[in-house]
Amino acid sequence: MYNYETILKTISMIEREKLDIRTITMGISLLDCIDSSSYNACKRIYDKITSKAEHLVRVGENIEKEYGIPIINKRISVTPMSLIAQASGDQHYLKYAEIMEKAAQETGVNFIGGFSALVHKGYTIGDDILIRSIPEALSATTRVCSSINVGSSKTGINMDAVKQMGKIILETANLTADRNSIGCAKLVVFANAVEDNPFMAGAFHGIGEPDCVINVGVSGPGAIKIALEDCKGQPFDVVAETIKKTAFKITRMGQLVANEASKRLGVPFGIVDLSLAPTPAVGDSIARILEEMGLEVTGAPGTTAALALLNDAVKKGGVMASSHVGGLSGAFIPVSEDEGMIAAVKCGALTLEKLEAMTCVCSVGLDMIAVPGDTSAETISGIIADEAAIGVINNKTTAVRIIPVIGKKVGDEVEFGGLLGTAPIMSVNKFSCKAFIDRGGRIPAPIHSMKN
Repeated sequence: MYNYETILKTISMIEREKLDIRTITMGISLLDCIDSSSYNACKRIYDKITSKAEHLVRVGENIEKEYGIPIINKRISVTPMSLIAQASGDQHYLKYAEIMEKAAQETGVNFIGGFSALVHKGYTIGDDILIRSIPEALSATTRVCSSINVGSSKTGINMDAVKQMGKIILETANLTADRNSIGCAKLVVFANAVEDNPFMAGAFHGIGEPDCVINVGVSGPGAIKIALEDCKGQPFDVVAETIKKTAFKITRMGQLVANEASKRLGVPFGIVDLSLAPTPAVGDSIARILEEMGLEVTGAPGTTAALALLNDAVKKGGVMASSHVGGLSGAFIPVSEDEGMIAAVKCGALTLEKLEAMTCVCSVGLDMIAVPGDTSAETISGIIADEAAIGVINNKTTAVRIIPVIGKKVGDEVEFGGLLGTAPIMSVNKFSCKAFIDRGGRIPAPIHSMKN
């Protein structure tokens, strides 16, 4: 039984503190859509998605109106498409991306995730075809998102996949160069990807999930920031406790929305992802929370420690507020989507190397990083390898969403629009890692993976 009076009090935080539900994501299994005929498979995929998600947007909008809670995105995630498409014998999977796009348009959702492959230990034929199809698929669609898992703490890092993804990202950037290389903003490379992530661009519906499920992602950096304004100069014990209490209230609201959406759609409730997801709006920034703790600018010495405290306190407060917590859960640090991060990059306080250090303690990794368009594929692969290593060694999810913006150089800015925001072009290390990336093979799993 939930304390609805407490939940409704939380609603007063919405307008002043930009509290919102970032996404309601419906996960849909497509395993029963597999067919040796790609025509039949695509028809089944379209029919299942549009029937299951027919009322998703309307239900989300009704909950918004009734409770006064903004729900920013309504999304769909599906079974990794490499598993569905490979039975067809097709040598290119563009038509599968196009049918996902058509289903997304029909249901009215903002994004659909799952043009994905899991290759942390090796490739199947379908995995290889899907990965090679990514650039054209993301160029030809606007709502389809793609993710590739290249490593895990149990298997190590597939460096052949890491090498290939550097090339795929650069090819995607070139194919969408007329749109500021926006295709790369819909592509994530993971280590330790989770099956119930409601956030794009990395969402896919894992094979251990139910046939259909509702997952909710909450947000609320502004609420945390304002709460911390009342404990200036207090010790970190007080800071942590304040964040925990605020995260509890934020997550309670997410639980309410998840339960309502589940009941009205007749679909099981999966998880609440209690992440702090920023937006480009002033007052909705992770960086400003860290600065409220006492940093002059995010990126200053102490930034990683501040982020570690924030991430841990959010998890501790949120986990008591929901019966099922999952997804990524914690603090996101996407540069282009956070006005404080953008400001820190512009003034020189925040570099790619400092961001990499911060990813050791945040929810995901290097997210929405714009780099010069002439960055080499090997350098991109090296950045992916470094981030995957952090995830594999520390037994956490890490990811890279990097955008080599064709025609742009350090000091330029690029406007993506909406939640994707504005990205300052960041400098990358100019020394080569080509010989390292060219080795290929697999970096073995760490010794602490041997737990069975």
